[in-house]
Amino acid sequence: MIPVSALRVLAVALLVLLGVVPARADERIGVIAAALEPAEGGGAKVNATFEFEMPQALEEAVQKGIAIYFAIEFELYRKRWYWLDRKLVTSELTYRLSYSPLTRQYRLARGGLSQPFDSLDEALRLLKSVRDWKVIEKGVVSPADRYDARIRMRLDVTQLPKPFQVNAITSREWSLASDWHELAVPVEQLR
Repeated sequence: MIPVSALRVLAVALLVLLGVVPARADERIGVIAAALEPAEGGGAKVNATFEFEMPQALEEAVQKGIAIYFAIEFELYRKRWYWLDRKLVTSELTYRLSYSPLTRQYRLARGGLSQPFDSLDEALRLLKSVRDWKVIEKGVVSPADRYDARIRMRLDVTQLPKPFQVNAITSREWSLASDWHELAVPVEQLR
C-alpha cells in the first residue's frame, strides 16, 4: 500500500506535468530580509537583502559583453473592505550589470551612476543589498487606514537583446525572480 503523503506528491507532480499547476522554477531569488523604515523628512524607505546564485548561462552572457538588467519592484496598497485594494505606490529600481573585456572589470549601473568591480562576486554583493531606497513620499499614508506593501527582485528580460529574450522564454536559467515578499507598514511612524 502506498502512503497518503506519497500519493499527494505524485498528484502534484502529475498536475505540474499537465500544466494545471504552474511549476515554480523561476523563484531562485530569495528575500533574506526586507523592512520599511521612516525616511528623513517624512515618507518611508526600504532596506532589503536578496540572495541568489547566478546561473552559468547568465555569467557567460555577461562575460561575453551582454548587459543584463535586474529590477527591484515595490508596491503599496491601501486595504479596502468594500472593493479591491487600491494601489497607491509603484516603484522600480533597475540595475544594469555588464563586463568590459578591455578593462577586465564588471560594472554595476543604476540610472546615470556606474561603479566598477574587479570580480562578479563584488558586483553581485552590492546588487543583492538595497539600502535607503525612498519608496513612499510624505503624506501618502494615513494613520486611519491599513496598508499592504510588497517587494521583489527579478531579472528584467525585456531589456535583453531580442535573441536572448527568446532564450529567456525557453530556458529556466534565464528566468530568475523572487516571490513577492510582504512588508509590515508601520503607519504610526510614517506620518
